[in-house]
Amino acid sequence: MIPEFGDTVKVHTKEQIYEGILLPRPEIFDDNFTVIKLDNGYNIGIENKRIEKIEVVSKYQKKKEERHKIEHKKGLPNVPILSFGGTISSRVDYKTGGVYADYTAEDFVAMLPDLKNVANLKAEKVMNIMSEDMSPDDWQAMARRIAKELNEDNSGVVVTQGTDTLHYSTAAMSFFLKDLNKPVIFTAAQRSIDRGSSDAFSNLLCAVQAASKFDGASVVTCMHGTSDDNYCILNRGAKVRKMHTSRRDAFRPINELPLAKVFENGSIEVLNSNYAKRNDGKVHVDDKFEHKTALLHAYPGMNPEVLDFYLEKKYRGIVIAATGLGHVSTMSAKHSLVKKLKEIADNNIAVVIAPQTLYGRVHPYVYSPLRKLSMELNCIFAEDMLPETAYVKLGWVLGHTNKLDEVKKMMLTNYAGEISERSDEKGFLY
Repeated sequence: MIPEFGDTVKVHTKEQIYEGILLPRPEIFDDNFTVIKLDNGYNIGIENKRIEKIEVVSKYQKKKEERHKIEHKKGLPNVPILSFGGTISSRVDYKTGGVYADYTAEDFVAMLPDLKNVANLKAEKVMNIMSEDMSPDDWQAMARRIAKELNEDNSGVVVTQGTDTLHYSTAAMSFFLKDLNKPVIFTAAQRSIDRGSSDAFSNLLCAVQAASKFDGASVVTCMHGTSDDNYCILNRGAKVRKMHTSRRDAFRPINELPLAKVFENGSIEVLNSNYAKRNDGKVHVDDKFEHKTALLHAYPGMNPEVLDFYLEKKYRGIVIAATGLGHVSTMSAKHSLVKKLKEIADNNIAVVIAPQTLYGRVHPYVYSPLRKLSMELNCIFAEDMLPETAYVKLGWVLGHTNKLDEVKKMMLTNYAGEISERSDEKGFLY
């Protein structure tokens, strides 16, 4: 029997036998590899020269898609799910090896039948983009689409996208969406839905529960709170960061406690009550953004000429993720940034100093180099703001004013909980 894509096969090599689903060869592989998907969800490539034979265990049979119309249930809240990419609701077509999803409410209920008893869902794929390819233009489109749903008869909004820049998007929504009246729940999947260890199911169910029942009017992430399926945690959108490449509990609160735990059964345990509550107001979009805003990482031996690019390209703002309490080189004859930062200040370019350490806060006065940066060069020390959040906020601030005094005032104004008055010691590596 000749093996075809989608068949379950046993690949015999001299060393061992591999069983899985035969997939098309990815373009990055040459013709000398055979690709199969193992039961654990991982794909492997086997060199053809090692293969003694391929045995067909069973032929591919495409499952008949049965979709049942979802009836609107009186008494349940309405929750829209807006997709901007990511794999949280994707499924694998084993004939092609591709991942696909229609992003309909029926798809979600077919994947998670419990959802039909939590909320009346509607779902829409707004855009399909890799999160690393997102730009401020996409954030602006996202804000407008979310606001439309918030101002309709919905209990809250669930948003899905890829995980890698999720915390940039939640920071952007924290500033772009003014006068929030309901929760905006961002969720995603660290692991593909065809893997047994996928976090997609629990994350999505908890996100819909949170959109239905959480009493906050905040932008938050809803992701695994532990590596198991115990519960998800709601983290403030301007205080969260992806802290691991692959763990299911990769999203951690920085410099504060999570707002709440959310369980699959809908139970919500508030951990940090410092958030705005639901209200009957109307959401407004304020998405002005200066695209010529940059985020730099200070490092030993950094060449000051790096900053020439931003001068030549007439950037209007730069966030520097600085070491310790906010240090960059100021004493080295070769690497001091003082001269360039003076030139930047003379060109009316805002410079914001954020903590490279992530945890803790920068301070403009503790050491003399810090006083030089803050008092002589007018650098703005961004308290305990995350560098990514500071970057998004600076772009937003510069969309509203060119005046450096006003930029500093706005950067140090706490709009969305991005600045903590005091750092809770329990928030360190929660």
